[in-house]
Amino acid sequence: MSTHHTSADTAPSRRGFLKAGAAAGATATLLGLMRATSAEAAPGGHPGKPGHPGKPAGQAPDNGGYGPLQPAPGGELLLPAGFSYVAFGHTGTPMSNGTPTPGRHDGMAAFAGDDGLIRLVRNHEQSNGAAFASPAYDVLAAGGTTTMVFDSKSMSLRDTYPSIAGTIRNCAGGPTPWGTWLTCEETFTGLDVDTPHGYIFEVPADAEGPVEPVPYKAMGRFVHEAVAIDPNTGIVYETEDRGSAGFYRFVPNEPGNLGAGGKLQMLAIKDQPRYDTRLSQRVGKPLPVEWVDIADPDPDSDDTLAVFHQGRERGAAVFARLEGAWYGEGSIYIVSTSGGDAGLGQVWEYRPRGNSGGQLVLVYESTDPELLQSPDNICVSPNTGGLVLCEDGGGKDLLRGVTNKGQIFDLAELNSDNTTELAGATFSPDGEILFFNAQSPGVTYAVTGPWERGAL
Repeated sequence: MSTHHTSADTAPSRRGFLKAGAAAGATATLLGLMRATSAEAAPGGHPGKPGHPGKPAGQAPDNGGYGPLQPAPGGELLLPAGFSYVAFGHTGTPMSNGTPTPGRHDGMAAFAGDDGLIRLVRNHEQSNGAAFASPAYDVLAAGGTTTMVFDSKSMSLRDTYPSIAGTIRNCAGGPTPWGTWLTCEETFTGLDVDTPHGYIFEVPADAEGPVEPVPYKAMGRFVHEAVAIDPNTGIVYETEDRGSAGFYRFVPNEPGNLGAGGKLQMLAIKDQPRYDTRLSQRVGKPLPVEWVDIADPDPDSDDTLAVFHQGRERGAAVFARLEGAWYGEGSIYIVSTSGGDAGLGQVWEYRPRGNSGGQLVLVYESTDPELLQSPDNICVSPNTGGLVLCEDGGGKDLLRGVTNKGQIFDLAELNSDNTTELAGATFSPDGEILFFNAQSPGVTYAVTGPWERGAL
């Protein structure tokens, strides 16, 4: 059984990531992505995908260069012509320890393994119940992560391991440049229970069994969603999935060694205290940023917004349901699932700038659900810098692609009436395979095809 590495045996390699840059992150810039305006999203007469009468203007020509979606071989997915998929990692299938694979597949990342194998660390957004492995942070919590070993040559699953257990609502998280996955609990339980929840845990991608779960309490206890790491500084950016949400950063004492503690801060707009980003925003307008300290990141409180209120009292900004986060060549991109005047979602870009607080820019706001509704997880194509968005809306959810001109296109859809959330989109390190999850009944897909033909 693999155990969690200590700072002593991992610190040198973790510090080395600062020299290596974004080796495990995005390799192409997102600068200039999604500059679509409200006018571009006005209704129009573009042909729709199968089953839809029409698409509004703002969709990429020829569906991002890939053409319309159609049933792929196997029949479970609609994909562009020339693309195919394999399905694996289903809920209930036996793992290496003989226990069934847990359900509610969510956030995920792909890491390069030995001998050309790919290691996928996958979240499971389960709540109360028996832990599916031991050691467990909380034996009465059914969430956690599994790690899958995938053979890209045979396009088949080699093995699946439970990798962390006993947590609650592991919704998203993010990969680190030093080869681990940060899994985040999308919950907050007060101190009237034996084991409080609402923390971030670290999972080495090479773990071949459950690691010892260690909550990083200095990174905050709140309703977490995703994280993204700036490889140049080691700063971890964190999102919060609440109707009144904050955007946080964790400045580690030792970059690459998060267990050594650090400082939690919350974003504020300079000279505009308690700024509200949820309504009446303008695409492309830079907002100068400053960061306010959170005095008590692990509060002795039953208030689910106890950390958020600390930041607001010091003038921090508020967002609407911050979910996905991803680093792209100097910027952090974050998704507001229900932000904007239409409540359909926003994508924000935070640009760090030297010793100043940096800038926050709204780069896209949806005004029509046929273009984009309730974006959640995000990832970046290492081939072109194009963006993939996972929808989690009220109707049929799709994977949407975004060109570097800010035009949206349809990338993948379940070929059924299933309206489950799509999640965990992530490319293999070489950019050849796109993995993603259908949350219920719980399955992982690996998609291959002529990516060079279009925007990804």
